[in-house]
Amino acid sequence: MMTFWFTGIRSLPKLWKSNPYLGLGPGHSYLSLCLKDYYGIRNQQQWFSLKAVSPQNTKAVNLLISKASYLRKRDEDSNKQVSSDSHLFAAGAAKKRSQMNPHREDHALSPVRNRIQLPTRPLNSEEWDKLKEDFKGKANFESWTISQMAHYRSSIDVAKSLLAWVAAKNNGIVGYDLLVRYLYLCVFHKHIPEVVDVYEIMKARYKRLEPGGYTLLIQGLIHSDRWREALLLLEDIKKVMIPSKKNYNDCIEGALLHQDINLAWSLYQELLGHNLIPMLKTLKAFFDFGKNITDDQYSNKLLDILLYLRNNRLYPDESFAHSIKTWFESVPGEKWKGQFTTIRGSGQCLGCGKTMESIRLSPEDYEFLKGKIMRDVIDGGDQYKKTTPQELERFQNFVKCCPPFDIVIDGLNVAKMFPKARESQVNENAPKIEVFLHLVYSYIVSTEKRALHILLNVVSQLAKQNLQLLVLGRKHMLTQHSRWRKDEMKKLQKQASCFFADNISADDPFLLYATLHSGNHCKFITKDLMRDHKACLHDAKTQVLFFKWQQGHQLAIVNKFPITFQHIPSYDTVVQTTGDSWHIPYDEDLVERYSYEVPTKWLCLHRKT
Repeated sequence: MMTFWFTGIRSLPKLWKSNPYLGLGPGHSYLSLCLKDYYGIRNQQQWFSLKAVSPQNTKAVNLLISKASYLRKRDEDSNKQVSSDSHLFAAGAAKKRSQMNPHREDHALSPVRNRIQLPTRPLNSEEWDKLKEDFKGKANFESWTISQMAHYRSSIDVAKSLLAWVAAKNNGIVGYDLLVRYLYLCVFHKHIPEVVDVYEIMKARYKRLEPGGYTLLIQGLIHSDRWREALLLLEDIKKVMIPSKKNYNDCIEGALLHQDINLAWSLYQELLGHNLIPMLKTLKAFFDFGKNITDDQYSNKLLDILLYLRNNRLYPDESFAHSIKTWFESVPGEKWKGQFTTIRGSGQCLGCGKTMESIRLSPEDYEFLKGKIMRDVIDGGDQYKKTTPQELERFQNFVKCCPPFDIVIDGLNVAKMFPKARESQVNENAPKIEVFLHLVYSYIVSTEKRALHILLNVVSQLAKQNLQLLVLGRKHMLTQHSRWRKDEMKKLQKQASCFFADNISADDPFLLYATLHSGNHCKFITKDLMRDHKACLHDAKTQVLFFKWQQGHQLAIVNKFPITFQHIPSYDTVVQTTGDSWHIPYDEDLVERYSYEVPTKWLCLHRKT
């Protein structure tokens, strides 16, 4: 453990005259019933543990019956249609789906709280002794206390009194861990003189720090007149590792704060040279600083930042978007005008009327992506863990013998999209335990029977449009089974081409192969978002093309009666320019966007004529 000897460096009163540190932490029988819930992004299982009860104990049974009834009610509610104004990959769509299909929440026990309250004022030695005596936790009292102080952003003076007490008890020795947590509080509360004091202590006693210590010192020093010493710490980090984008961001911020523009751009290029993705606040800082600069070279570098956002499909947050708008409108003589708007489903900007770039891949990009998918996912992926080369060859020969498909359907996936328990009749005079068991059984059986009916409805509606359809399934669907009735399977096979893989095989490689082999017009239906397959694509260009292709080809079913599909966007959600206009999609502050979603709000910038 690293410690520090206070004596001889500077007096405690002077040293302690005057955030949380990142990464801190301080005899019955039962019947178990498992109901599969097919809603939401993932499958989930709900377990009911039913205790044997006497006829007089009806309260528990009533509660269980109400839980079973809740399943049916939730199923009905889950069939509400998602807003047709959005699409499968629109920002916030996943959040809405999760709210429509809520998971059962397990109320975990509250964490055990230690039996002391953090002081709100500096304590003397006797008071700290008494507090430690009252402490009942198993953790080290000093470490636990400074961690809690960091977590709750305690006053600098209170933390200082703790460290002074520790030093007095240990002949001036304070552990490195306590010192770094105190440094966090100094940085958080922007007590720069204390940051400098701690920096002097660490510089005198330690040749090397751990990454967290370096990061805190850099973050604090950039606000002082000794900000250039933060660059020395950056060089120390480089001796053992590549600095983090946070380290670069702080040094760039320091350079801009102190008007060293060339240094800021140099650090930015160095960051990119390490293949690090800049923090949005770093890019925003350049735009904020640019409002006071009339220099073509600086302006061109800001436009390069926008192209960087485009090429890497990055989206500014709302605050950054405002900074971009402000900068454009501040450029003298350019007459830029900005507004925040949305894009029609047709791809037309509601602000200026321009049409956004198409989501459709060019023939060259499509062939490039198709080849990559075939090599990295179909041929070179891990699909053989769940299929065989012989089966994949059988499928490829099957596809070659069929005309190009218009829509490829993941049969099992679609069948599970909208399970719903039918209303069932039960004797009102039956014991309540039998009522409960009947409701549970009805839920399971009706879900099984409706699966094929839903798939058949989807296929029937699409077949009426004279579309070439392929349904992917598994061989067990051809057996005489309560879910997959033979007569309904024959109806399905009359309306669509069908391929039934082995029961252990994965569907996705077959779906991707058939869709891409059929051509750029072919769409596919599954609720699987293909994130595992995107991860198999090792270069950024292919991942970008795959996601763009996916957005333009994946159909989502949002209602089962009548069958309703969510619209596919016709335009690409990416920063784009025509020279006299810029359109920049951005994240709204109050909308939670998942990594596989795209923003729905845009900044429209155009030159006034």
